[in-house]
Order: sequence, then structure tokens, then C-alpha cells
Amino acid sequence: MEIVRSQRRTPAAADVALTLPLYRSAPELQIRLEDFELFAVDRLRVLKGISDGLSRGKKPDEVETLVRDLWKSNMSQPQASEVINKDIISHFVLRLVYCRTEELRKWFLSMETTLFRYRFRLKSSEVQRALMAEFDLPYKAVSNAEFENVKEKLGQVADSIGPKKKSMPNADTIFYKVPFEEVPELVAGRRVFLLKGYAYVAMNQVSSLVVTRFRSHLSKALVLTNRKWTSTIREREADRLTPIVESLSTSYLGPDYSQPREFAEISLKDIDQVAKSSFPLCMRHLFEKLREDHHLKHGGRMQFGLFLKGVGLKLDDALAFWKAEFSRKIGAERFDKEYAYGIRHNYGKEGKRTDYTPYSCQKIISSTPGVGDHHGCPFRHFSEENLRAALGKMGVGNRPMEDVMDKVRNRHYQLACTLTFEAVHGSSCDAGINHPNQYFIDSQKILQKVIPFIIFQDPWSNFPHGDYGKIGQMLTMSSSSIYFDMDLTLCRIIPHCRGAVRQGKGVFSEMTSRVLVIFAVAMLDPTCVQAGRL
Repeated sequence: MEIVRSQRRTPAAADVALTLPLYRSAPELQIRLEDFELFAVDRLRVLKGISDGLSRGKKPDEVETLVRDLWKSNMSQPQASEVINKDIISHFVLRLVYCRTEELRKWFLSMETTLFRYRFRLKSSEVQRALMAEFDLPYKAVSNAEFENVKEKLGQVADSIGPKKKSMPNADTIFYKVPFEEVPELVAGRRVFLLKGYAYVAMNQVSSLVVTRFRSHLSKALVLTNRKWTSTIREREADRLTPIVESLSTSYLGPDYSQPREFAEISLKDIDQVAKSSFPLCMRHLFEKLREDHHLKHGGRMQFGLFLKGVGLKLDDALAFWKAEFSRKIGAERFDKEYAYGIRHNYGKEGKRTDYTPYSCQKIISSTPGVGDHHGCPFRHFSEENLRAALGKMGVGNRPMEDVMDKVRNRHYQLACTLTFEAVHGSSCDAGINHPNQYFIDSQKILQKVIPFIIFQDPWSNFPHGDYGKIGQMLTMSSSSIYFDMDLTLCRIIPHCRGAVRQGKGVFSEMTSRVLVIFAVAMLDPTCVQAGRL
């Protein structure tokens, strides 16, 4: 893609661009290098948002709303002409980014086609007809005489796919005769009337025609772009555009986790505990392998070390942690000589003093672990047998495990991690998991959420043995504080702790809404109260 000075369009072309660009040729526009990347990142947010919505099984009307909201929040500009330019430029930049492999092309083609489909559906009938003309589709509207001949059949099809009053065709309804092979999704869904090899496509179904043509054009264009990229552009732009293009497909678009955030600060003594409760599977696996082998290769050290930095492990604690493990295999002196520098470097204390950022899910998923490596994404790189074993060890039940495996088979690795999070924590994660450090923080927010209330110091002295329901009702009647005219002790309910502390005089459980309150009484330790969300 060449970046040159802007040229004016003809009025007709401008009118079409104002509705929905067709991206037939690279734009002749002047653009700053910063905008080249920023525009692409904004469009990538839209495409990844669509991808996440589809993988979560959103319905067509929900996807339509999602597309509208994503476009508004990411692609808006002060002037209409600037919106057009950003739309066109961002598409062609990402076309360069995603033309480079078959896997990248497939994803980009699918997401751009989906984006185009819903943007087209949101346009008026007049705009849709104008776009059909731009595609030069060789279809003519069915004449009134022919319409009367097939009206009854069209009505039967319309009645089968929607409310009768809204879907029945009338004299004002426009139909096109189209070779049936050009509208496979309509034929497969039995949403058109077929006669002598032609499908009768209503105006409100015409998006299928346009989208099919758009997808075909873009598919061919991606292959051609790849040829240009490999033959000339990559080498010619080696010092300018190539680094941007090659990094964008694995770009992380979420919050910065290079510095510890809320609920993200751990010390050396905390690691074993939080590894079991709050590490995502990729980091939990690295932690376990480090404990087992007392060593990790470079890729594993980088992935795990930067994660620990991001969750708040201080440099001194990090050095002590890695040294304690590695020294058991190679000795303290060799560790100081060969590995300590790398840890200090990750914390920005050596070399160029760069403050390195923890790896995102996208970067981890795109890595290629070799023999003896343990980094990467378990949902992508583990065998099914090993993944099932690892999930079972985390406490994922049979039913959610099958849901996770289904997402893995469809290569929705981040969604598989999201479902794992939900299964382990018993809490929804609507935003999805996009970063290991996000997983940790969200986990800690759940586990550290404290609901204070007042309980009897010794309720068993005030209630008959076994009268658990009455105690449970009193304990769960408020999310703040409960007061009794007796000797009181302030205790805490910590959500999401599983299992009861069996200590003292007894244990009871009371179901209230979705919360199972498990109460344990101890004469000398009245603070033994835990709660777990079902």
C-alpha cells in the first residue's frame, strides 16, 4: 500500500463512500505513520469484538447491536470525511497485516465479511440499492406479471420464516431472480422460493447477494496483497511499515499490566497459595514445572517472570524465588552468574532499562513452544488428554469441561480460558479473559471480596443443637451487619472459598439464593466463617 497525497473523488464515488466503502483499491491518501497504526488498532478492536461475540453464540440481532456499538466507540471521527478516510485506511492496513498466512487471511475474511454484512443491513433500502449498483450485480427485479404468477409460492416461503402479517409479499415488495448457487445461505436456510434454477430474493434478503460478492472480492484481494507483500512491500518498508504490520496481528489491545494494579501485589510467601487459587492455567503449569524441574527455558522464564512482575512480585523477592528453585539444580553461584541478570533486565534494572510488559493472551497463543518448553497456551498447545487432566486438577467439573473442550476444538482459546475461570470461581466473566494478569486480578477481586456481619460468639449456647436453619436465616438476612442483644464478635464471610472448616462444636450449611454459607463454630476461634458461591 502506497501512501501519497490525497486526491479528490468524483461526487458519485464520494456518495458511495459516505454509505459503505467497498474497498476495491488501495486509497491514495496522505497519512501520518502514527495514524497508520492507530487507525488499524481501532478497527482491530471492532473485529476482535465481533469475533468474541460470535464465539459466545450471540444471536443475529445481538450481533447487529454489537457491531453498531463497536463501530461507534472505535471508528468515530469529528468530520464525516475523516470517518470515511479512517474506515478505508484501517481496512487496507489490516489487509496488509492479515494477508501473510492462510490462518490470518481466514480470520480477517470472516470478520470483515461479518462487519460488512451488518453494516449493510443497517443501511436504508435506497443505499442498499446504490451499493448493489456499485457491485454491478447482473440481477433484474421481477416484473409485476411474473410476481403475480409466483405470489402464492412467495407467500408460503415468507410465512414459513416470519410473522405472517410482516412477511407476506405485496405489490410493493421488490424481488430479484438470482441463480440459486449465488445465495447458498438462503437456499440452505429454505428462505427463498426456487424455480427453474433461480432463487427469488426479496429486497430485505439482498444482503446475502452483496455479502457473497464482497467476500469473493476480498478473498481474491488478500491473496494478491500477500504476493505484493512478499515480493516488494516487506523489504522496501523494512525500516518503516514492516515492523508495525508484523506486530499488529498479535497486538494486545487491553489495559497495561506492566505495573501492579489493584488486587495485584504478592510477596514471596504468597506464591504457593495464590498459584492454586488465582493463576491462569498457563502460569499455573509453568509454576508447577518450575517446582518439579527447578528450571525453565528462556520462553518459560520470560512468560512466567513478567507475569509475576505484573502481579506485584518485587525484584528482590523475584530474585529470591528464582534462585531458590534454580539453585537446587545448578547451584547458587551459577544462578548469580547466568540468570540473575535476566531477571533484573525484565524489571528494567539492566541494559536499556526497558520496563518490559507481561505477555498478553494473544502473544502467548501465537508462541511456538519447542521440545522441553513449557510456555505457551495450554488450550492451544496441550493434547486433549493433558488438558483434561490439568482442568480436572483445577477443579473444573465434567459439564463445564466439555464446554471448554468444545471451544478448544473450535480454536476459541481465550473463550475456553474464560469458561475455565467461570467454572473455577463460580462467577461470570462477561468481559472475557484477554490477559493472564487480568485473570489474576479478577480472581483476587472475587476471593478478597469481604462481606462483614456480626455473629454470636457461641450460637450453640443460645439455640438447640441442630437448629441450623434459624441460625442460617439470621446470618444471611443482611449483606452488611446483623446485631443481636448478646455478646457479639465481628467476623467475615469470604466468598468463593470451597469446603467447610470443621472445627469447634459443629458445622451447618444454609442455601440462600446462590450462596452456600458454611458456618463453623470454635469456642476459642469464633472467626471460622467461610462462604462459597455455588
